[in-house]
Amino acid sequence: MLRRLFEKKHDSNPSASAPGFAGPRTSRHSGGWSALRKRLQADAGLHVIDIGSTSPSNINYLTSLGHSIFLADLVDDACNGNWQSGTDEDGNPILNVEAYLEQTLHFSGRTFDVVLLWTALDYLPEPFVVPVVERLRSAMNPGGQVLAFFHTKRQGEGSEYCRFHVTEGDSVEMQLMHPFPIQRVFTNRSIERLFAQSSGFRQFLAKDNVSEVIITF
Repeated sequence: MLRRLFEKKHDSNPSASAPGFAGPRTSRHSGGWSALRKRLQADAGLHVIDIGSTSPSNINYLTSLGHSIFLADLVDDACNGNWQSGTDEDGNPILNVEAYLEQTLHFSGRTFDVVLLWTALDYLPEPFVVPVVERLRSAMNPGGQVLAFFHTKRQGEGSEYCRFHVTEGDSVEMQLMHPFPIQRVFTNRSIERLFAQSSGFRQFLAKDNVSEVIITF
């Protein structure tokens, strides 16, 4: 579900490190994070959504810059929640998308400037993907930006579901999480279609089968 708001006035060293972290952190260079970090350092008082289990390091860094941060664990909630509301004529599960959105992305009228989406869209069940993007888009302030990562291969090294932790430099730290399978691989064209209502689209090339995109609304 949508976690509580963390602001600069809150405890800067929260102890709620979420369960499920499975291994040490590994560092990778991130052109997308490097570019977005410059905005986070230049603009004060932004409202940020960080997708994934509670990351004390992310909370500490973002609140130290004067930003507010919300946490939403989209993938864990999607894969572990009971969202099936029936089956279709072929026996395939029908998922209650609206109930999922209300639990994970209920903003109570709040709007946001930055979304750290990471690789969440690669792991969500198909019926959730477009509604999640639309819910996020509808809550973005003008000029709001989404940092999203996309795998270019469904299997092999680097395809594991990871939590991303930000740093003060041009890298992010990856930490293995639950073994959720990748549901799909997005092409550049399918990413552009998914974010068709955006006003800007900047891609960053990487060497580890992960592409990075900053989408501006």
